[in-house]
Amino acid sequence: PNRLLIGDDEHGWTDDAVFNFEGGCYAKTIDLSEEKEPEIFRAIKPGALVENTSFIEGTKKIDFSSKAITENTRVSYPLTFISNALEPSIGKTPKNIFFLTADAYGILPPISKLTPGQAMYQFISGYTAKVAGTEAGVTEPKATFSACFGAPFLPLHPGKYAAMLGEKMKAHNVNIWLVNTGWSGGPYGVGQRMKLSYTRAMITAALEGKLDNVEYVAHKTFGMIKYASGVNEEILAAAPQV
Repeated sequence: PNRLLIGDDEHGWTDDAVFNFEGGCYAKTIDLSEEKEPEIFRAIKPGALVENTSFIEGTKKIDFSSKAITENTRVSYPLTFISNALEPSIGKTPKNIFFLTADAYGILPPISKLTPGQAMYQFISGYTAKVAGTEAGVTEPKATFSACFGAPFLPLHPGKYAAMLGEKMKAHNVNIWLVNTGWSGGPYGVGQRMKLSYTRAMITAALEGKLDNVEYVAHKTFGMIKYASGVNEEILAAAPQV
């Protein structure tokens, strides 16, 4: 909400800019509410295309809680339906990049800062979790690895993209952060799913430079942050400090 939206998913990165390919968004709508996702909720209006959804009986209102067809209910809409979308969809080269991973085991800390080598490793690994509503037959989070967080869409070997990322990081002095949007304090069924408000607070803190001088706990793969401004400290304390 405090920043302009360049695009949803597919972007290009040149020597002096980033830009969006799609011109639109494709969002999940299961259990959608204006309180949880105000931008997406308000984008559902004439011109948007919803799929796999049902209506509340006797009305023309969408029942966002319905899983009658599938839990993977979606909406597509143009970027212009988002009030803070940037037009044209072009921005400056990034100073911070965030890898979002849904850790189903609650092992990853809420946010980690990566070196270029660590970032390339995490990028190639593409560790995350399949969750209900994204693939048929998935009823609870299940760990998975998808190279570059998008293996089905890669025409070249993942190592090529990892090398490009490392080169871009060094050329533009980019910070790479690994953000756990999954579970903290334990695995699925034990720990708690990271709230969107916490994720936004951590990303905002990183963008504002508030994490530049905080204490880190050394790790052989990545650095673990012990404290992040604006984030519930109980959530952070629950992350393993190893």
